[in-house]
Amino acid sequence: MTVPITQNSTSGQQARNRRRALFASVFGTAIEWYDYALYGAAASVVIGPLFFSGAGGSAASIASFATFAVGFVARPLGGVVIGHLGDKFGRRPAMLLSVILMGVATVGIGLLPTAASWGVWSVGLLVLLRLIQGFGAGAELTGAMTLVAEYVEPKKRGLYTSLVLATPPLGIALATVCFFLVSLAGDEALLGWAWRIPFLISALLFVVAIYIRNKLEETPDYAAAMASARASQQQAKLPIVQVFAGHWRRVILGFLAITGHNAMNYILAVFALSLMVTSGMERSQALLAVTLGSLVSVVLTPVGGWLADRFGASKVLAAGNISGLVLAFPIFAMVSTGEFAYGLLGIAAGYALVIPCTSGAQGAFLTELFPVSIRFSGIALARELNGAIVAGLSPLIAAALLQAGNGSIVMPAGYLALCCLSSAVAIFIGTRASTRNLY
Repeated sequence: MTVPITQNSTSGQQARNRRRALFASVFGTAIEWYDYALYGAAASVVIGPLFFSGAGGSAASIASFATFAVGFVARPLGGVVIGHLGDKFGRRPAMLLSVILMGVATVGIGLLPTAASWGVWSVGLLVLLRLIQGFGAGAELTGAMTLVAEYVEPKKRGLYTSLVLATPPLGIALATVCFFLVSLAGDEALLGWAWRIPFLISALLFVVAIYIRNKLEETPDYAAAMASARASQQQAKLPIVQVFAGHWRRVILGFLAITGHNAMNYILAVFALSLMVTSGMERSQALLAVTLGSLVSVVLTPVGGWLADRFGASKVLAAGNISGLVLAFPIFAMVSTGEFAYGLLGIAAGYALVIPCTSGAQGAFLTELFPVSIRFSGIALARELNGAIVAGLSPLIAAALLQAGNGSIVMPAGYLALCCLSSAVAIFIGTRASTRNLY
């Protein structure tokens, strides 16, 4: 009777570790996206008046979106450095460092004096804090996906990683709810002190996240891979060197595969908010539209993960991007009307029909793209390079294209459609290529 009891005890411990890893990943990812969406909402609403008031109108708006993009510049570097730590020393220390850096930067932004008090120094510190925030966030979602994927069997990776990837819209919703609530205090209070509250609240969230992650154990897949590497004496190379030396095609495929997702996600969460306000919608209504629309994806993303397990991650990911291609112009047309109902419908269309597929399938697609020994570094490099070039710049590009077109939505909508098309084509070509030719 001893052996069955021991086996049951081991199985129970593995189940507890799996639940703990899932909870730690979901909670940390929600905080990451709360922070980024929080700054995105602030960039759309208050960063311009508080830090770039001298630039005037559209120039202040573009400058505020530029500071949003700055955070993504540091993400690839953070992904490479923290990803290396995750592959070399373990998933837990890497994920602890990630959440600590994000916490320091987010609270720092909430405490930062505005340009009216410190002038150009406040702008410099804002950029510095955004760089620190981006460095920490560079490995957050990658680490969360990797951790969960390595605790579950491959045939369930789509569903379980989709639970992690369902939390970015939740973080977006929490951030916009916070800004919606503080905006009810009125413009004077919002620009005076209320905008700081959502940033300072995150301090409590980070304390909880650090406590949870400190209790994590290494994944079975990682422990086995490291034991095998030690036995064969193959642990000397830096993981990032191995990525560039033997897996650069995978990085390119991973980069292109999520281009449509990132463009759609950040245009919906950040640029659409600014577009709705400048089109005549009340700021509180625009925040509410983004909040309600993004919550749709929280519910539907696990469906995308389930579909990925059933039909294949590449097929579902491609289908999501094709949907984005078809819906790009209708979404822009609806959010630019200035009407709450149409704005909500446009945001919800993106979060209901595109993001669930691109988020739900992304975890399985990316984690299966790289071997365990370089998985953290490989995914981080692909995701965060795309984050710096596509996600971080998409609101800025859309704003510049809107201005260049004298308020016409044709060019920014065309940009979004092109991003979705490039992802669909890359996935089609990449998955049809033979393993030998591609890798």
